[in-house]
Amino acid sequence: AKGVVKDEPETRVAIKTVNESASMRERIEFLNEASVMKEFNCHHVVRLLGVVSQGQPTLVIMELMTRGDLKSYLRSLRPKEQQWSSLSLPPLKKMLQMAGQIADGMAYLNANKFVHRDLAARNCMVAEDFTVKIGDFGMTRDIYETDYYRKGGKGLLPVRWMSPESLKDGVFTTTSDVWSFGVVLWEIATLAEQPYQGLSNEQVLRFVMEGGLLEKPQNCPDMLFELMRMCWQYNPKMRPSFVEIISSLKDELEPAFREVSFFYSADNKPPDTITEENKPPDTEELDMEVENMENPSSGCTGGTPPP
Repeated sequence: AKGVVKDEPETRVAIKTVNESASMRERIEFLNEASVMKEFNCHHVVRLLGVVSQGQPTLVIMELMTRGDLKSYLRSLRPKEQQWSSLSLPPLKKMLQMAGQIADGMAYLNANKFVHRDLAARNCMVAEDFTVKIGDFGMTRDIYETDYYRKGGKGLLPVRWMSPESLKDGVFTTTSDVWSFGVVLWEIATLAEQPYQGLSNEQVLRFVMEGGLLEKPQNCPDMLFELMRMCWQYNPKMRPSFVEIISSLKDELEPAFREVSFFYSADNKPPDTITEENKPPDTEELDMEVENMENPSSGCTGGTPPP
């Protein structure tokens, strides 16, 4: 596309549009997400470059992420053989870069009082240089429909990535985003297996609300699993913030991270005092109700009840 980015004669872009079969509610959500995204300016959040609203369908012009979504990218790394070895996983250093980049994008969103509510590998995007960015705010649901559970016309919920309090009360905060981040780390360490494989969505809902946790993936480095467990504290107040997560990883991150990250920018103000300017984001609530789900598939996970 020409003239999309100032001072750039030509820019490679991605064009997003709402599915033809989408309901009016889903079309409105699509436009709302685009409206929110155009305000973001962070290296680790996919850039929205413009919206074409004249005519139908509405088009959203976004930064092109040539390697696609993180879920597809991780699955492309799987060996063809059935038996996996520790060599199958990306090196720990690479997995920690991904973790730091995703956490940085989320720290930026948190600082801008934005609760994501749907953080998952399918909603992170991979650039040509393998940088991982937060993107596609709800725009991948038609591709990964099975990752969601529809509640009587009230929208789709990603139950396998949701925290106990979100499942129980329909409340979403930055601390529930941290829980979801832990599940994304688990996806990275399993090359995008389905969380809680072997349990139906309804079983996952009950399992997590009762304190059940995902097990340590095969060959997962201890350091990565410890970070997951920190994110999965049953008490939301015990979970680290995204800034604290980056602080714990910063010695492992590449020098380029310092140059482009929100974490090292002047915009990342230390939360010494809670003021109107830097108070935590407001919570968002959804009505919750339990329905029958699909039948469980093979495999299972273990869990530990809360103290």
